Amino acid sequence: MLKQIVLKYAPEFLLEWLKSFKKNQRRKKIHNQERSDSGITKEQLIVDLKNIGVSKGDSLLVHSSLSKIGFVKGGPMSVIEALTEVLGPEGTLLFPTFPAKGRNKTHLEENPFFDIKSTISQMGSITEHFRNIEGVLRSFHPTDPVAAKGPLAEYYTDSHFGQLTPYNENSPFRKLCERNGKILMLGTTLNGACTNLHTLEDAVDFKYPVYDEKIFDVKMIDSEGNEKIMQTKVHNPVYSAKRNCDALKPLFEKHGVLVSGKIGEAESMLIDAKRMLEVMIKEYNERGVTMYTPFGQ
Repeated sequence: MLKQIVLKYAPEFLLEWLKSFKKNQRRKKIHNQERSDSGITKEQLIVDLKNIGVSKGDSLLVHSSLSKIGFVKGGPMSVIEALTEVLGPEGTLLFPTFPAKGRNKTHLEENPFFDIKSTISQMGSITEHFRNIEGVLRSFHPTDPVAAKGPLAEYYTDSHFGQLTPYNENSPFRKLCERNGKILMLGTTLNGACTNLHTLEDAVDFKYPVYDEKIFDVKMIDSEGNEKIMQTKVHNPVYSAKRNCDALKPLFEKHGVLVSGKIGEAESMLIDAKRMLEVMIKEYNERGVTMYTPFGQ
């Protein structure tokens, strides 16, 4: 609670300084691990992934921070290989490959363009390595594309194009719920990365104006080089600033939605996507709980 109060009322420059300080400390630690050859191995990652609950045959959407894991021997590919080995050939691995560094509205105002092959992911080095692996499919969406590999990759990625909002029943995020998939927060927080929280907004008659009024026309280039135009909405930055997703964690723990554990040095969470949506819908209907009003009305 004290941490939340400090984060809410601290000056912006102080928050930025603290963020920069923590990043520099992490870089130094990783550099020292590399020099002393004391990094995290793929084999250790496999053990940690199994311990937190990742299983063979899962559909697994991963939000990742490589630096939080520590120095990983083999880099991003070791993380991808560990995940792939645990899931096995019957599992499907997914990563968000969003192109915006900040707010989607600002991104599309400055660059209303998306090339499914060449537009890079800004969601971390692991995601960028993954989307370039042979056989990986990417959903054709200008702000919230997801890359996937495995037997259900086409199912998850084939109907994202043309959707006015990115988290509806035709999106990879909602399909993950329907298929009893899991979400791995690998060194990331609900506040910083849990995109599936948005599935609530497209699953009910959501009473808050979380989508901006403007509809963007985005130039899109598909995998065969064809040009198309897609219309999409983006989240309202005013409401985005009201999010307090991490405050939902106790509720999710209470209802068996998520479990916590460590993968390498990364504080991580494994989430049941379907159960999370069910709990969000129930709590919204009964108490008005959302990521914007995590304690209800």
